Amino acid sequence: MRPLSDLGGAARPRAVYVDLDGTLLGPGGSLFASGDGGVTREAAAAVAALLEGGGELVPLSGRTAMQVRETARLLGGRAYIAELGGLTCYEDGEVVLDAGEYAGGGSPHEAMVRGGVGGLLLEAYPGRLEPHAPWAFLDRACSMLLRGHVDTAEAEGVLERAGFGWLQVTDNGVIRRSFPGLRTDEVHAYHVLPRGISKANAAAADMARRDLDPARCVAVGDSPADAALAGVCGAAFIVANGREDVERTGVDAPNLYATEAPYGDGFAEAIRALLGGVP
Repeated sequence: MRPLSDLGGAARPRAVYVDLDGTLLGPGGSLFASGDGGVTREAAAAVAALLEGGGELVPLSGRTAMQVRETARLLGGRAYIAELGGLTCYEDGEVVLDAGEYAGGGSPHEAMVRGGVGGLLLEAYPGRLEPHAPWAFLDRACSMLLRGHVDTAEAEGVLERAGFGWLQVTDNGVIRRSFPGLRTDEVHAYHVLPRGISKANAAAADMARRDLDPARCVAVGDSPADAALAGVCGAAFIVANGREDVERTGVDAPNLYATEAPYGDGFAEAIRALLGGVP
């Protein structure tokens, strides 16, 4: 990843695809929580500056559509992407479902429930995986939500041997807290969803659908799933608290940048760089 000082004279963004938890939102899911436990106004000010400059904020999250909808409304977003790219929703009520490689009846989530996918993984990784409660039990269309620490390729092998080769396990970043039911050195959020669904694919489809110039679209996040957006956007930014996790996976690109600050302060740092230092 490159430092923001290498960004140069970037064009003002038409749209900013932003991850929520661990990126725009600080610890506890607050827009005003800083990484050191204090209060910060930086992220809120950056959102306002982006909107005032004619840019658009597009929340892009593993959260459910209902969760992301309310956040998008608060942040002035006219479109939002939920379930790690499985659902793209617009202010006129249109919802675009991406089922990826799932070709059966009903929703992918219903098929996973019928097939016992959650139980299969929990039994394969006792003490290393558990439902990411309470959010795992909200209504979902495309994904299952787990937390813990496993090798995603190995977990996908477990699924494939059980007849679920159409599923992938995607790491959506580190959860910086401990859970009594887990015996792991760190905790990640994992989404089990059909192959072919990703944040990058959803953002690319949204740009094409709304005729947005990819060169004037950027992404900000904290995970390997967010770093992959560098392949479809003019630039992608990883906030400081996600840098180690992304570097460990080897994901990189010439247009992938790292901020010095974590969480919402890092988001604000990226927006200031894109808007020419606007406070």
